[in-house]
Amino acid sequence: MNKLFYIALIFIISGCSLVTDEYQSNQRKVIDYLLGDVPIPENAEVIQTPTSIQGTGQNVSGRIVLTSQDSPAENLIFYDTQAPIAGWILVSSKAGEEVILVYEKGNRVISISLVPRNTFAGFFKGDVGSIIDISLKN
Repeated sequence: MNKLFYIALIFIISGCSLVTDEYQSNQRKVIDYLLGDVPIPENAEVIQTPTSIQGTGQNVSGRIVLTSQDSPAENLIFYDTQAPIAGWILVSSKAGEEVILVYEKGNRVISISLVPRNTFAGFFKGDVGSIIDISLKN
């Protein structure tokens, strides 16, 4: 009986992992299609709620919330290098425990908030990850 329980538990956990991976893959495709010029760190994972995107073409607005294993400082460096390459111009910034970056591109504005997020691995390594909150409006 115990073996059957553990086998069932493994299948349930594996199934949840597959659903999560499928969600991440599909959500990345939507974000890349609608917001292809907004840099997103490769290792970041989309948090399903409260992420919401509305509109099409140049009339897209919404909010993307991500988790990252990288610290806010590492993500700050990512955005400092990648946003200008994608054509975004930094118009305002605030650095502290929370980092806020505001970029413009034409009539579009993105606000990026980077806050520390404690992780299980970070507890042992002595570092933190990030929550990345991106708001986009026209």
